[in-house]
Amino acid sequence: MKRTICLFFALSLLFLAGCHSEEPAPSVPPATPTPTAAPPESRAPLPTPSPAPAFYHPLTGVPCREDLSGKKPAAVMLNNLKTALPQQGNSQADIIYELLAEGGITRMLAVYQDPSQLGLIGSVRSARQYYWEIAQGHDAVFIHAGGSPEFYNNKNSQGFFTVDGVNGYYSSQDAGMFWRDRDRVAGHYYDFEHSLLTSGQAITDMMAAQELEEHSGGYAYEMAFVDGYAPAVGESADTITVPFSSYKTGVFRYDVLSGLYNVEEYGEPYIDGNDGSQVAVTNLLVLQTTYVVQDNAGRVKVDLSAGNGWFACCGRIIPIKWEKGGSNDQFRYFTEDGAPLALGQGKSYVCVIPTSRSISVE
Repeated sequence: MKRTICLFFALSLLFLAGCHSEEPAPSVPPATPTPTAAPPESRAPLPTPSPAPAFYHPLTGVPCREDLSGKKPAAVMLNNLKTALPQQGNSQADIIYELLAEGGITRMLAVYQDPSQLGLIGSVRSARQYYWEIAQGHDAVFIHAGGSPEFYNNKNSQGFFTVDGVNGYYSSQDAGMFWRDRDRVAGHYYDFEHSLLTSGQAITDMMAAQELEEHSGGYAYEMAFVDGYAPAVGESADTITVPFSSYKTGVFRYDVLSGLYNVEEYGEPYIDGNDGSQVAVTNLLVLQTTYVVQDNAGRVKVDLSAGNGWFACCGRIIPIKWEKGGSNDQFRYFTEDGAPLALGQGKSYVCVIPTSRSISVE
């Protein structure tokens, strides 16, 4: 319709010009327009470039106002039995590591770069040697409540420092580090072993008193992060199911609007008992390794030297390789061709599953 109108208008002009052809208009040279400057107040201001962020969060790569790279994080052992849920403070963890503990059950090691921003954290449970080794990879202050015989043998023989809510100074009320609350989440009443809590303020005060706030020996977390990460390769991964055992399976569902994976376990959302929010992360890493049962209680030994796995971000997943090596080393991740892996800016969830288990992707 527009084309028809325009054509009609053009023909009309030609027609009108033809009607006046007998008396041509005098030739008048066109006037040269005089450029006029817009008043200063009417000129559009030039866009101001956004300043580059001053600092980046060491564990998430997110821009931040404070340089946290020299600060020690805190790593807290969290109970994950069904009867102990919901956990508290888990949604605020910068990185969650989940591994088998014994008899098919899992526990989480929640790593917090800045404990001062936290509320209640719990329930706190016992340590295993390999959880401590993961915390050491972050040069973190390790917080737990008891531990396996292997863990205590190594702690006593090597003399390394941990914050223990069952044995030693920090288990006493005078330390102000831990307390028991069997009604810790409204609507729940917990067994005694699921009732131990700490808080961000208690951790911050303890680290200041022990002068544990700063990294020593030039430590740096080496992970690289990418803003707006969107892998062009890999398989579409809207739902990823991660089986640890017949007792525990994790499910990660991608939400396109938030760009995050919402976490589920035991057939329900994995929530934070402090505010009811569902745990959601930018990066999911699943590492396969060897688990060996050590004793009649079903405690296991975990090989954290190296292996294969998967990395999911922004709704896509790729196979990866990983390594850790020594007890004080950090995890390092690589693509299949050996190039260092970069993560998306945001929180991460790391599942360490037996080589006998494999994920499913939809």
